[in-house]
Amino acid sequence: MNFDAQYEALVVAPFGAVAISQQANQLVIQLLVELPSQENTLSTLPLVKKAYTQIMQYLQDSSSKIDLPIHIQGTAFQQRVWQAIAAIPVGQTYTYSQLAEKLGSGARAVANACGANCLPLLIPCHRVLAKNGVGGFMRGHPHGLAIKKWLLAHEGVCVDQRSGQHE
Repeated sequence: MNFDAQYEALVVAPFGAVAISQQANQLVIQLLVELPSQENTLSTLPLVKKAYTQIMQYLQDSSSKIDLPIHIQGTAFQQRVWQAIAAIPVGQTYTYSQLAEKLGSGARAVANACGANCLPLLIPCHRVLAKNGVGGFMRGHPHGLAIKKWLLAHEGVCVDQRSGQHE
């Protein structure tokens, strides 16, 4: 198991689990394939409790909005990319190049900012796709694409399993 970080809450999900922790005032969310526990675990920390509740609701109904205060460390460019990603509605996608054009940047720089996102689901980088396929997710984690495809399907985005093309 590749889960070394401590977490305050754990939500068992169809793809594995969502681990939630708080470091100072920063919320951290990890999407896990392997379960550190078979049961949900809830924290007493108010921000973590709120994240736990909203993530549970999202996993049951993708139209449930995750609305938490986002305090994330990053460069000014990363902040701009993350704001643009956070504005992508449920069930819709952008390509890295579409976001890059919108931000006056390059697709690779947008992809790198996606990779630095420590708040998946809140900043839904799974909604950002490659021009000719699903693209990357979770910095190349072996099971990252399976999680990305599950999240997209959960939100009603049709992704062809063979080519990765989206409709």
